[in-house]
Amino acid sequence: MKLLVIGGGGREHAIVKKLRENPAVEVIYCLPGNGGIAADAVCVPEIGAKDIAAQAAFAKAHGIDYAVVAPDDPLALGAVDALTAAGVPCFGPDAKAAVIEASKAFSKELMHKYNIPTARYAVFSDPAAACAYLDDHPVPVVVKADGLALGKGVIIAQTRQEAKEAVHAMMEDKVFGASGSRIVIEEFLTGPEVSVLSFTDGKTVVPMVSSMDHKRAGEGDTGLNTGGMGTVAPNPFYTPEIAKVCMDTIFLPTIRAMAAEGRPFKGCLYFGLMLTADGPKVIEYNCRFGDPETQVVLPLLKSDLLTVMQATTNGTLAQTPVELADGAACCVIAASQGYPAAYEKGFPITMTAESAAHAYVAGARLQEGQLVTSGGRVLGVTAVADTLPEAVKEAYRLMDGVQFENRFFRRDIGAKALAALEGRS
Repeated sequence: MKLLVIGGGGREHAIVKKLRENPAVEVIYCLPGNGGIAADAVCVPEIGAKDIAAQAAFAKAHGIDYAVVAPDDPLALGAVDALTAAGVPCFGPDAKAAVIEASKAFSKELMHKYNIPTARYAVFSDPAAACAYLDDHPVPVVVKADGLALGKGVIIAQTRQEAKEAVHAMMEDKVFGASGSRIVIEEFLTGPEVSVLSFTDGKTVVPMVSSMDHKRAGEGDTGLNTGGMGTVAPNPFYTPEIAKVCMDTIFLPTIRAMAAEGRPFKGCLYFGLMLTADGPKVIEYNCRFGDPETQVVLPLLKSDLLTVMQATTNGTLAQTPVELADGAACCVIAASQGYPAAYEKGFPITMTAESAAHAYVAGARLQEGQLVTSGGRVLGVTAVADTLPEAVKEAYRLMDGVQFENRFFRRDIGAKALAALEGRS
């Protein structure tokens, strides 16, 4: 089989590596890919993740048998629609279903309509009305850009003044472009956060192993929000009892709601959850695999990824076994000093063979055969072990085998999860 993967980050590298395990796979093309992915797939850097027409033309010209659209932007722009129209079956939702992530206002209104537990909210298109609403709103409060903003369009404001500044930045200064033309103001929820990525064919939902992301740049969850500095799986706060509640009150109701709205969702639906004192609630939906959650979840998938993906496309997920490993995984991200603000790039990356075998490359390119840094999050190393303490220890050992000038990484990935496990023992 000839496969096509759209995207060029660490998530796509994890997907490519997992797809390669299927012996029927002859070649994987990655559009645009990156310098690290080039070791595992044929990268086509001249076709970007948002160049939908070129992707469809490439797929037809190269006889692609199956395509995986991984990032949010091409999904929202209709990459699955275009590839399907070109006769290429795809993993991922069409544009009508991808709106569950592309518009936070849509997702909040969907949850409200179908009684899916989430934070109280209001939607605004007028900054003056939003600021007036904030005058009486308790703080902290959450201000979100309605559209896609590379995972950065969310401000947790500690004061009303901070919240109003966020409103002006999003709606008037357009710091997130058109994504901030509408905003959602939400009640601030507290409790452990859990990410659950799920396979779905529009009817059946099969959750993968739960995970815990670490969003802040600094240790102890300090500093600026990032795309994610590391992840662990499974999340110890996500018990079998909570998983059942989530299936009954969130997962299945969401899939049924989307079908009822004429937007059946196929692919990977990511549930960002908060385990509050009042029970689990949805913080956000993503219409695709998370990054870097994918880097810990896919290594714990024992079943063949391509087979499961095809079942979501074909509507046969209920008849397809999805087996998950009992162990644990930890991914630690190596970033460029200064990320997520300004940082230098172009530094050579060296890795031991062992570390390279466990690395998922995100922001690196090839320069005369040498891998050099080209992004904020450069790569992640993932370790799988029988227990979470072992996986964390091994991930940091592997990180010692990765070197580049201005490298930084958090040294407390998994600390909260390990403390929760110790508290139980």
